Amino acid sequence: MITVTMASVIDCKTERVWRAITDPAELVSWDPHVLAPVDGLDRYPFRGQHARWRYQLGSVQLVMHDRPLEVDPRSRLRSRLNVGTLDYERTFTLQGEPGGGTRLSMRLVTPNSIPLIGESVDRFDMRRMSTERVDESLRAVQAWCEANP
Repeated sequence: MITVTMASVIDCKTERVWRAITDPAELVSWDPHVLAPVDGLDRYPFRGQHARWRYQLGSVQLVMHDRPLEVDPRSRLRSRLNVGTLDYERTFTLQGEPGGGTRLSMRLVTPNSIPLIGESVDRFDMRRMSTERVDESLRAVQAWCEANP
């Protein structure tokens, strides 16, 4: 398994950052890959839920299956995600910072490779793709929260 963890300090309160990662309307605003919920999400997230999202992967639209495993409001959100042949785990952890900011860390745990038609994506590409996804997500959440306090 490949594990990538990064963190960013966001100049917003923890409650604001939590809302950005858990409110479906906000999530689709900052994450360019998540287009919309497939089903109505009156309540999100809760442990044991199966949320489905329209997901953009390159030029292809897929369904991302999102199963929250651990939900500790304003502190931690751990989910099992599935997009096509890729199963992975994503964890957001939030910590208050002196001065009112929030340290948001994101951890992705992905397999060493994923099968494709006739080929596979190896561990080096998986690490690069995971690192890019974590970096892109943290930057996007930070920009969204700071521009929309």
